[in-house]
Amino acid sequence: MRFAPEILKACWFLAGPTACGKTETGLLLAEHIGGEILSLDSMALYVGMDIGTAKASPEEQARIPHHLIDVIAPHEEYSVAEYLREAEQCCRDILVRGRVPLFVGGTGLFLRSILRGVFEGPSADWELRRRLEEQAKTHEPCWLHDRLREVDPASAEKLHPNDMRRVIRALEVFELTGRPLSEQHQHHPLPTAEQPQHVDWLFPPRDWLYRRIDERVDTMIERGLAEEVRGLLSAEKPLSHTARQALGYKELFDAIEGEVDLDAAIECVKTRTRQFAKRQHTWFRNLVECHPVEITGQETPQQLVDRILNNTREAESAEP
Repeated sequence: MRFAPEILKACWFLAGPTACGKTETGLLLAEHIGGEILSLDSMALYVGMDIGTAKASPEEQARIPHHLIDVIAPHEEYSVAEYLREAEQCCRDILVRGRVPLFVGGTGLFLRSILRGVFEGPSADWELRRRLEEQAKTHEPCWLHDRLREVDPASAEKLHPNDMRRVIRALEVFELTGRPLSEQHQHHPLPTAEQPQHVDWLFPPRDWLYRRIDERVDTMIERGLAEEVRGLLSAEKPLSHTARQALGYKELFDAIEGEVDLDAAIECVKTRTRQFAKRQHTWFRNLVECHPVEITGQETPQQLVDRILNNTREAESAEP
């Protein structure tokens, strides 16, 4: 499944790791280009998961129209293919209004799927996934990854052994279809003429970013993340598997359910968020369509927007 070429070419993208300043920069960029913002965040889709996802505030959403936020309830599942269909329709509607679609967020899988298309594989088999997870607990830490290497070495090469969710998905696709996931995915970039020209990602220094992440987690706790998590746990319908695994929520679920101490859970959120940011860097670096915008952390959002727009003008003037 792919975006229609004429829709894709009309889109702008601002990606980057968590806590690097995408929100305010995206708002200013949208104002400059006459845009509307589409969330590029897999967890902002969920209603009620606001603090832990750093979702755009009501004031920010009133400032610039936002889309693909609060789309589903926390007990529902939502596939990448569903996201692509909804995102393309949103883009069409935005273009009809004479506006510019601007994707802002940090979910690398969503970005790659928009840029290159996605394989619509079999639906999740939760019993199979549960069985694989249980088997993994009784073996060495890399057992699942070793098993994937046997049936799909190309996917195993791309996936870190600790990326349990994607390792299990690759094994699931092989078991359900009999074909390696690597043979079915469309991972190659489109021809240059078909690629969108405005795909930027903010590339901050690691130490600065890690400090920002720690500060953001502390702020989330102060704003009531634990209370938000308790509300999700007390909902009438149980959380979906995907929602329950959300970074920042999973760790606090464990604390509130008595499995770990709250302070230890908060430190775990910080550690895992830093690890996640490192994986985000890898996603964006490996997408040749993405143009890194190196930052020091001292720039204002307006300065970042000016740099992005200047880079765009220079690229356009260099075209034959």
